[in-house]
Amino acid sequence: MQLNPWALAGIALVAAATLYLGYRTSQSARSTDDFLVARRMVRSRRNASAISGEYICAASFLGVSGLVLKDGADALWFPVGFTAGFLALMIFVAAPLRRSGAYAIPDFLEARLGSTVVRSTSTCFVAVLGLIYLVPQLQGVALTLESIVPGIEGWWGSVVVVTFIAADVMRRRMRSATLVQAFQHWIKLFALAIPTFLLCAVFLGSGGQGSAGGLGAEAPPEFTEETTVTVGTDVVLRVDEPTAVHELDKESLEPTVWLPGVDYPVREGQRLLFPAGSLVPMVNDAELDNAGWLRPTEDTDELWWTYSLMTAMFLGTMGLPHVLARFYTNPDGRAARRTTVQVLLLLGVFYLFPVLLGALSRLYVPELLVTGDTDAAVLEVPTAMLPGVAGQMVVAVLAAGAFAAFVSASSGLLVSVAGTIATDLLWNKTRDFRIAVFGVAGLAATAAVVLPYDDLGHTVGLAFALAASTFCPVLLLGIWWRKLTWVGALLGMLVGGLGVLTAVGCYVVYRVNGETAPWFVLQPALFTVPAALFTTMIVSLATARRVPEDAGVVMLQLHAPDRLGFMRDRRGGGPVAKR
Repeated sequence: MQLNPWALAGIALVAAATLYLGYRTSQSARSTDDFLVARRMVRSRRNASAISGEYICAASFLGVSGLVLKDGADALWFPVGFTAGFLALMIFVAAPLRRSGAYAIPDFLEARLGSTVVRSTSTCFVAVLGLIYLVPQLQGVALTLESIVPGIEGWWGSVVVVTFIAADVMRRRMRSATLVQAFQHWIKLFALAIPTFLLCAVFLGSGGQGSAGGLGAEAPPEFTEETTVTVGTDVVLRVDEPTAVHELDKESLEPTVWLPGVDYPVREGQRLLFPAGSLVPMVNDAELDNAGWLRPTEDTDELWWTYSLMTAMFLGTMGLPHVLARFYTNPDGRAARRTTVQVLLLLGVFYLFPVLLGALSRLYVPELLVTGDTDAAVLEVPTAMLPGVAGQMVVAVLAAGAFAAFVSASSGLLVSVAGTIATDLLWNKTRDFRIAVFGVAGLAATAAVVLPYDDLGHTVGLAFALAASTFCPVLLLGIWWRKLTWVGALLGMLVGGLGVLTAVGCYVVYRVNGETAPWFVLQPALFTVPAALFTTMIVSLATARRVPEDAGVVMLQLHAPDRLGFMRDRRGGGPVAKR
């Protein structure tokens, strides 16, 4: 690994373009509508690009390839889930939510249920959800920096990028943010598509065989030459056959023979040397052989984990605050539905590329399965396939796209979370918005540095689980069930939200102790979403007298066709008053 100045130049170019576009388009923003919903004038095509730009985060750009490298066919559920969630959003939520005239999730819940307690509780969950979602973005920045600047401490990248994002969102408004996010979507698509086509051409030109063998081989990948690996994070490794390993940090010069069925914990920074022809050891949750990598898992625990993951992905998308905020900017409900259809198309095209890069990584950079840094696959595979300047140039394009992914997803989250906090928990001034931005950014950066690094896809999956367990039930029932009461909504959010947060806390403890967590801790949505949904319904039926008196009027507003004119914008305040 060597310093890649081309990658640093690519990142600097994307940062400069982002700042320029934000500056040029923010001059005309003056009112609350500009700040929060871009005057509700954003057309579906541009809004779809902006939503895709905001939605494609570090887990999509880097994490999906890393999971495909490690888990094979089972990882395909991640891009399916990331995309399919918008189908549920289009069918059940997009148009009615736009017709509600709300500015944010808490705004909608107060309009529907007439409860400030529900509004404040939902604001707290928006803040927590934003933090959980921001942490993997910043850890992805650290991983990228370590890949292109060897020897540097990755936390520098997290701090610099979060400072850049915080300063940028201070002066932006939703109108300019829409254009910038749309621009970053196309940057990300270009940055991933072109290298994928190029590397696939190199692969096909080599006869369909990677340096570690073919994908259909029964055996695990193998080291074709003597290889020294420095482990990047604490991992537990397994082997499929007896394997000789030189542990270079020990005094003995004799190799140790690792045996199948035994877990071998390896600490961060430890160096391992493998002779030519050695089979590649795997982190303990990866598929050991290529044949198993190509097939769906037959392990019961992993199967339940997959079902839970799909529940989180499919239902969590409709509860992501930074995604929903984009639908408030459409002119009407029909435009909101058109936007969602176009988002489905854009995401479907995008997710083809990380899957292909993950498969190439299995063939060309199997040593990442030893180091635990599988999320670096996208940035490592080009130089493994194209030595020299050509490989570095391809990495530069990918690094620029990854930077755009971090910035766009983090910016959207920061704007949504800080805006909600400033409006509902502070005094709704511009100063309060700035305080909220600094507070949320500082907490996220601290957590990203302090907490142990994990697969980006897994961490983002927990954020989806929280969204699915808190906001999905109240949005679905609030839009489609007249009997929802504020008591039921409140207890449902608490049951689902606290269930997920308990799992997150347990998972951190498992990670710190170096232990493997059970599947329902890794992904709890299969339990927490039904618990939240049934709690909301049962308590609402038990408190039927608390159904809002204007529930019928609100339901008519949500579902009446746009041309009948029932749609009204709520005039909630926003952090727009200059002091």
